[in-house]
Amino acid sequence: MNDLQGPPPVTGAWREGDDPGRRRFLDLPSSLKLEAGGELPDVRLSYETWGSLAPDGSNAVLVLHALTGDPHLDGPAGPGHPTAGWWPGLIGPGLPLDPEHWFVVAPNAVGGCQGTTGPSSTAPDGRAWGSRFPLVTPRDTVTAEVHLADALGIDRWACVIGGSMGAMRSLEWAATEPDRVGRLALLAGPAASSADQIGWANPQIEAIRSDPHWHGGDYYEASEGPHRGLGIARRIAHLSYRSGYELATRFGREPQGDEDPFDGGRYAVESYLDHHANKLVRRFDAGSYVRLTQLMNAHDVGRGRGGVAAGLARVRARCLVAGVTSDRLYPLSEQTELAELLPNAGELEVIDSPYGHDGFLIETGRVAALLADLLDQPAP
Repeated sequence: MNDLQGPPPVTGAWREGDDPGRRRFLDLPSSLKLEAGGELPDVRLSYETWGSLAPDGSNAVLVLHALTGDPHLDGPAGPGHPTAGWWPGLIGPGLPLDPEHWFVVAPNAVGGCQGTTGPSSTAPDGRAWGSRFPLVTPRDTVTAEVHLADALGIDRWACVIGGSMGAMRSLEWAATEPDRVGRLALLAGPAASSADQIGWANPQIEAIRSDPHWHGGDYYEASEGPHRGLGIARRIAHLSYRSGYELATRFGREPQGDEDPFDGGRYAVESYLDHHANKLVRRFDAGSYVRLTQLMNAHDVGRGRGGVAAGLARVRARCLVAGVTSDRLYPLSEQTELAELLPNAGELEVIDSPYGHDGFLIETGRVAALLADLLDQPAP
């Protein structure tokens, strides 16, 4: 469904009037008060669900996406969904999140571009928010999603699950609303974003802002969007998502097909990065990429709580903490810290994978087994 030929649209965002696909929508009852100050009015959350909520509300599971994810956790590409579900192998008969047993909810984060209010959304004055869209933090996404839980009749999540940015949001759920999270699964994420991770983010943001079609973030009515900058940002990010070992064994120094790198052609690894950049500019929004990257930079479970240890001590859920051996973006040392400081975490679960940070998405069998074990255990 995602045509990679021809010029991309100004934005890959889902916009009002597009086919909703499986999306459902919730308009927040009041303005969203932001951690950084101020309020965001007229917030709409987009989400998808699988299964049915039990009469006592005890079977609800919240799954939170990473930076360029969306509510389409599972299912084929089709109208309203340019790509297939981003975490296949977890929802279905006999799988950890069996809809016959669990009610699964996957929302799009505030600041995103797939139906939830973000930079590409229409502001109260009828124009796209664009450069006026404020900084949101992981805590702000929790504040918004509390309204979603209330609207769905969910007093307590049986489990909250997330990897990468989704792990940041999941951890904030458990620290901000400790009585509303029974189990917690954190994959390939930190207690707080480090200088190294903020450093990785900086050239990505600057690549987008330096694109002549960025227009300060107000490009939505232009004829062309900041595709080159967003594509460069994706190339940088993708290198941090994969391991050097995988790239070396998969591509080596081979040229791309018949292309000659000594005569203007590309190496195979360059073609690989070009492909992922071309895909992203057709399904995502540059403004959301900037704001959600800044959201990750702002992640710190200890902010205003007396430090990381005190922030983690607030969590009452039974915790699963897992990391990937070859992750160079969120290394195992960060998950080790989480496992040591979270009250009900047990030992760190190590996912042995050559795929780097993306291992939490690729090693589905291992992740499914870990989630099944967590869901079999009673919540505190």
